Amino acid sequence: MNLKDKIIVITGAASGIGAAMARRFAAVGAKHVVCADRDVAGAQAVATEIDGTAIQTDVSLEADITSLIETVERDIGPIDLFVSNAGIIMEGGVEVGDDGWQKIWDINVLAHIRAARTLVPKMLARGGGYILSTASAAGLLAQIGSAPYSVTKHAAVSFAEWLAITHGDDGLKVSVLCPQGVATAMTADIDTSTVAKDGMLTAEAVAQITLDAIEEERFLIMPHPQVADYIKQKGSDPERWITGMQRWQRMLNEQAS
Repeated sequence: MNLKDKIIVITGAASGIGAAMARRFAAVGAKHVVCADRDVAGAQAVATEIDGTAIQTDVSLEADITSLIETVERDIGPIDLFVSNAGIIMEGGVEVGDDGWQKIWDINVLAHIRAARTLVPKMLARGGGYILSTASAAGLLAQIGSAPYSVTKHAAVSFAEWLAITHGDDGLKVSVLCPQGVATAMTADIDTSTVAKDGMLTAEAVAQITLDAIEEERFLIMPHPQVADYIKQKGSDPERWITGMQRWQRMLNEQAS
């Protein structure tokens, strides 16, 4: 898809990858970019910079997602590209309580599903559209130190796959973004050794890679190319892959002690 003259909505657009995508997409001639975020002041700052629109949106709430889509379609125009980008991370494993699991599930998984529930019928009725979901390399591999993040990002990738398989022949284009470490506010508060095995990328670099992938209509976007090799290793010899990940976990534990 060529983004020139397209109407684009990006959630989590107040900072990080979302803000970088908003700026990059606007720079290549998007007709209008809507910056949606719970942080409306941050979203407004980005929107002002690119002559777009900011809409306060809490993606953990289905009503907010539905309102976002309906407002844009009514007041601005049909959405050509919806970027379901907002996400969170939390550390921990089986000790994380149900409230924590529900919070990350709502944001990292159900937000994608709820957006598609409202938007996909509209896109199909007019012959097609494009949905991009931000997941993570953790959704293809695993996330050391965070069971909730690993599980929810796997689910996000799986849902994107299902959308592409089910509605690809109907004109719906789907991509899923799966980076390793990206220098954003989210990664500033965690041990980056668990997410940056192959280095930290800037949000701007990820936005450019994403733009290139959208123009090529590629499903799987891997800003860290090494991830493709890890997927092959995981698929060809799961036992060896698990052993390697256990070794990495032990190394990180030793460094932390």
